[in-house]
Amino acid sequence: MEPTISSTASGSTMTIATNAGRAHNPSEDLVDRSLADTTHAPYWTDQVGAPSPCQQLLASKECDLAIIGGGFTGLWTAILAKEADPQREVVLLEAETIGFGGSGRNGGFISGSLTHGLAHGEAIWPKEMKTLVRLGNENLNAIVDFTKSEGIDADMRIVGKTAVALNEHSVQALEAMHARHAQWGEDSELLDRDQMQADVASPTYLAGLRVRTGSGLMDPARLSWGLKRAALARGVHIYENTPASFLSNQRDGGIALQTPLASVRARQVVIATNGFTPLLKRLQYRMLPIFDHVLVTEPLTSRQLADIGWSQNQGMTDVGNQFHYYRRTPDNRILWGGYDAIYYRGNRTNRELEHRDASHRLLAKQFFTTFPQLEDLRFTHKWAGIIDSTSRFTPAIGTAMNGKLAYAVGYTGLGTASARFGANTMLDLLAKRKTELTELTMVRRKPVPFPPEPLRYPLVQFTRSQLVREDLTGKRGAWLSLLDRFGVGFNS
Repeated sequence: MEPTISSTASGSTMTIATNAGRAHNPSEDLVDRSLADTTHAPYWTDQVGAPSPCQQLLASKECDLAIIGGGFTGLWTAILAKEADPQREVVLLEAETIGFGGSGRNGGFISGSLTHGLAHGEAIWPKEMKTLVRLGNENLNAIVDFTKSEGIDADMRIVGKTAVALNEHSVQALEAMHARHAQWGEDSELLDRDQMQADVASPTYLAGLRVRTGSGLMDPARLSWGLKRAALARGVHIYENTPASFLSNQRDGGIALQTPLASVRARQVVIATNGFTPLLKRLQYRMLPIFDHVLVTEPLTSRQLADIGWSQNQGMTDVGNQFHYYRRTPDNRILWGGYDAIYYRGNRTNRELEHRDASHRLLAKQFFTTFPQLEDLRFTHKWAGIIDSTSRFTPAIGTAMNGKLAYAVGYTGLGTASARFGANTMLDLLAKRKTELTELTMVRRKPVPFPPEPLRYPLVQFTRSQLVREDLTGKRGAWLSLLDRFGVGFNS
């Protein structure tokens, strides 16, 4: 659900300055009307053009590589594995349908960053940043080139994004962000209040940072469907509605996977299950599943578009730990998400947790605070999706079962591009190749594990409260500074 910075959980109300010095406070009746006819479904997958699901696995099968999970990580792994060795038998198991999880529920942002932002990367891997920035750019360019060569119509546009300041200490933060982007060769421009208002009209904006390179927008469902088509064309066997429930080492050196109606025996296995409960127990301590919430409006009229401007049609985000990400869709809707990200005690990912009216009402209220000129607009779609976060906000990539199983989880909202990086790294690890990817510190050293329950939930809530405090005061605080010293997230 890009772009993601460092929100973990929230129930508070955003404080926004306006030109008049007071926040516009939409009424409850306005919020009620705006959500009255909303469909609980992701906008991206609720559109024409979805491919028919592949059949469920009905008979037991043997293969060279079995992939658990049909999101971006699983699909890229399948495609890259077949491109490296077309004779390799590759089986991909998806518990639902392609695009069901985070790959179809995100905001449609794509970023070249492998480090969850430049500041975060500099804080944790300063000696490798030059390599990491180059690898991230190469990875993003490869995705763009692949969509062109495969004819994948995913509305891929590398148009960058704008970060906006809503309070005075965020205005100051933009100056440091601008200097950092310029240092790394990005096309970056500081905008004062008048310049920001001329670009996108909101009474809440005090300043902005327009970065025109390194990131962009796309249609995540159509990218998922296009990758599915590309994988099938290369001979990958995809089975949808086929959850893997158990894996075990076999005497012959392979790994057995159990599905509802049949089993798979594979020489090697990849786990690419995002924030859902992994079959490898150790990953439950490396990854935190967080529910992120999103709204999409009805199409804006020409008058409404004129009222907000936004002619560059870039992605938008506000500066802070708790933040919104938003963008226009190809049919001139506004997708508005983020801010209220929720962790449920015990790493729960039950589907009913997607329905949280309080989060969607909060988002609607904040939307009309940001754009009071759009108060007659209604929302057509609402949903929640799972972000898989690690303690350092970058993925855990590694192996288990004597190198026969590889995993990549914990992209923390930036997986739409870095999933391909994770796929390439896993394939190198499975092949026992010593490469530029496998030698990176972020691959060799795993994120600090989260504590088990019952400690995990209160620790997440306390950290969230400190993030809110920093947003309000602009001061880092002792707890967050301590986490910084241990290389634990919260720097981007």
